[in-house]
Amino acid sequence: MGLSPGAKERLETVFDVTKTVFHLGFIPMILYLGFRKGAEPGMPPLTILSLLWQ
Repeated sequence: MGLSPGAKERLETVFDVTKTVFHLGFIPMILYLGFRKGAEPGMPPLTILSLLWQ
């Protein structure tokens, strides 16, 4: 039992969109999680400016 050509095309579109969302969202998600956790004890506080300055 195979998929129809239309179903294959829709599935391919879903995979392409998922891949694009993952590629565009990975780095912002990592940055968000890091800022949410905060700095380690003894380290300077995390700010957007400190991220851009380094």
